[in-house]
Amino acid sequence: MTKLNRAKFTKEVTVPSVEIPSKNVGKCMSVFKKYLLKMEKLKPVTEVQGNDEKRKLLLDPILFETLDKLREDDQQKLSELDINKNCFSNTCLHLEYHNFRMDDIFKAVLPEGKEGCTSYSRIGHIIHLNLRDHLLPYKNLIGEVLVDKLIGVKTVVNKSSAIDSTYRNFQMEVLAGEADFVAEVKENMCTFKFDFSQVYWNSRLCTEHERIIKLLPQKSVLFDVFAGVGPFSVPAAKVRKCRVFANDLNPSSYHWLKENVRLNKVENVETFNLDGRQFIREQMPPFFLTKPTEPIHVTMNLPALAVEFLDAFIGLLSGVELDPLPDITVHVYSFCEESSAFSEMRNKVESALKHSIEDEQIVELVDVRDVSPKKHMLRLSFRIPPDVLTKAIEEEASSEPKRLKLDLETQD
Repeated sequence: MTKLNRAKFTKEVTVPSVEIPSKNVGKCMSVFKKYLLKMEKLKPVTEVQGNDEKRKLLLDPILFETLDKLREDDQQKLSELDINKNCFSNTCLHLEYHNFRMDDIFKAVLPEGKEGCTSYSRIGHIIHLNLRDHLLPYKNLIGEVLVDKLIGVKTVVNKSSAIDSTYRNFQMEVLAGEADFVAEVKENMCTFKFDFSQVYWNSRLCTEHERIIKLLPQKSVLFDVFAGVGPFSVPAAKVRKCRVFANDLNPSSYHWLKENVRLNKVENVETFNLDGRQFIREQMPPFFLTKPTEPIHVTMNLPALAVEFLDAFIGLLSGVELDPLPDITVHVYSFCEESSAFSEMRNKVESALKHSIEDEQIVELVDVRDVSPKKHMLRLSFRIPPDVLTKAIEEEASSEPKRLKLDLETQD
């Protein structure tokens, strides 16, 4: 079945059942609870027609065979409640599409022996899929089932062919429901609103967002270089009372970043629509000249490219007289091969900074998540060596900021 035919799920089935006195329903549940028939929009405990003093329990024919097959202690419990063989019978049920669970429907219609539709991301009312090739003939059926079975879901999209993009948005195909991409998500005590078709949002990073927020000291300063729609910036300002400088190059992300600042009623956030290097070089030095005493943190969550932007810190304070130099903690993300992930991550950062990082300068090195069996997303949190900030700039940076393109295949 590649086109959903709900009528095909209409059938008559016979299941075992047991009639018991209404007053004993609660008492016998210690025995029957694990055997109850579990189907959608079907109550396993029903009234007995014409007898208000009894209830009928519908049992799963796969789990329950006969009274004799129950454990002896369970049989003893039922005997004490006057439940015997005569109380058991078969009941005929009329089942329709709405009675079957989503997993049962997929198992019935998708190719046997191959991975089914087991993974998806939910972004507000949107379900985001990244279907494997063998499931593409069934994509619209899968979309319809998800809309039918998941409460509050109105739109199902599938990521289409990967594209290179400066702005981290990707092409998607609507499989079912409305072409409504403006979603609202609650995360870390904040509300985020955005057009999912125009910005980057990954629900799998919720835990990592929370980790960073907890790492930030109260009333510290955060420079969020690739802020997106604000999953670090907004809760940092709202929950940790940080002063935040939030930047994103994508005009749509910048729009929704400002909207989320307004929506969450935070006033201590300044927003920017700049290239990452330009943001670091133009916004950080003037702030340092104010000689802040608060802890300073920098988040760089652009795993495909963030490490390459670390060179913006080289000579950032060259020729600037500051004593003491600011203590800057950077949280930078990158993709690494599983076999050498931790050493590879450290080498990448040191290569970009053209400077070694001492063990005591490393705050933590975290394996954020598995992107694929052989590729991991890592975060290195470290304090920038002072020599990096004061190093003499050997050659003038290009006046035209670099705008590197991303391979969205690595962003999921």
